[in-house]
Amino acid sequence: MGIENFPEQLRAAIQQGFLAREFETGLNARLGFRAVADREIFPNAIGETLTKTRKSLKAPVVEPLLPSGNTNFDNGLSPSGWSVEQYTLSINQYGDTIDLNMVTTGVGIASQFLANAQTNGFQAMQSLDRLARNALFAGVPGGVGGYLGGNTRVTATATAKTTTIAVDDIRGFQFVIVSGLVRPVNASPGMTVTVGSGVYTLIAATADQSNVSTAPGGISGQLQFSTGVSVADATTGNAVVAATAPLVLRPNGKRSTADLRHADGDTLGIQHVLAGVASLRRNNVPMINGAYNCYLDDLQLLSLFRDADFKYLYRGAYGSEEYRSGQIIELLGVRFVPTTEAPQQASLGGGPIHRALLLGQGALVEGDCACIGHTDIPDAERALIEMVDRVAMVTREPLDRLKQIIAQSWYWIGGFALPTDVTADVSIIPTATNAYLKRGVVIESLGTDAAGFGL
Repeated sequence: MGIENFPEQLRAAIQQGFLAREFETGLNARLGFRAVADREIFPNAIGETLTKTRKSLKAPVVEPLLPSGNTNFDNGLSPSGWSVEQYTLSINQYGDTIDLNMVTTGVGIASQFLANAQTNGFQAMQSLDRLARNALFAGVPGGVGGYLGGNTRVTATATAKTTTIAVDDIRGFQFVIVSGLVRPVNASPGMTVTVGSGVYTLIAATADQSNVSTAPGGISGQLQFSTGVSVADATTGNAVVAATAPLVLRPNGKRSTADLRHADGDTLGIQHVLAGVASLRRNNVPMINGAYNCYLDDLQLLSLFRDADFKYLYRGAYGSEEYRSGQIIELLGVRFVPTTEAPQQASLGGGPIHRALLLGQGALVEGDCACIGHTDIPDAERALIEMVDRVAMVTREPLDRLKQIIAQSWYWIGGFALPTDVTADVSIIPTATNAYLKRGVVIESLGTDAAGFGL
């Protein structure tokens, strides 16, 4: 572009890469949920939805071939294929801008120029990190739900045996996977769901017209079953769990979020994290650079430091930088990542709810549009575009009537998806669980402050 169209005091910053460096400093300010995503480049346009298919493995062969059958051209062998499963990814555009008025900024224009770039970079990082977080916890439209899906509770006690119950969140109950395809739940084949202590077949899930869910991003609604649910099961507070739901761990074996109580000591401990690790390993989930990532907020991290088992395991490391700064790098195959982006939930009677998320490789897919940063305008006439971590930073010369206002913007075109692992069943991995989403575990707990009081 014509660098001469910018003020003299800004040209050095642009030519020497200071602008992109400040933007990148903000963009990479900390490790976030986006870090676990496997990135793919997609050629789709904005607003389109892409359906991706991936194949399964084949079950091991443990029976020998019969010598008598080793004849003809097939040698007694019958062809067997592999299964497929699909996930969808929607491509959308996100971005924002900030103006720099060269006249009102005065002598500080250069520093303000760089400060705007860093602020834009941090905003872009936080925006993409939150999109990734929302996809992990809440799922994506048309999907099987996120890692909180399929785990809810009854919100209204039935007065008699009924086929329809009210629940706090219908995510994870709306769709089933049939022959690798995601389809709305219906009578055929239905979904196996445990309500209270009974097991029923779900045939429909309907959202309320007015959403009153207490879960982060939740959708309140009605679940309809093929047979009547008993009053004992359809009682307010009873857990409702789909057979295909991801694992949600709670202290002391609590079955629903509303059951957590400070009086019972329902705070995060190292044993809950290790139970999550065991589940990931049972499903043969790969690690991320040698460890599983555990995202948690500072109050859960504080509870962890107060846990007796954690103190025992971390004995001898009290003088380490990680312990002194209140952060843990890696322990027992887990990389603890403190974050302020963990979903918060108001108290349901026992105290505010905190959620840690333990993830392995492949839990999230990020789709970046191939056209990010593309333009057909010649370089001499277009705005300055810098690509940083697949995010476009656009700096536009003054085009207003008084030639005073420089526009500094960023945008990203893409989306996030949660691949399922339905085909990784017990025939291939004997210890595999029945969950659609196997590469993450949510740990719900209450928090603890520095004095040991519940928060």
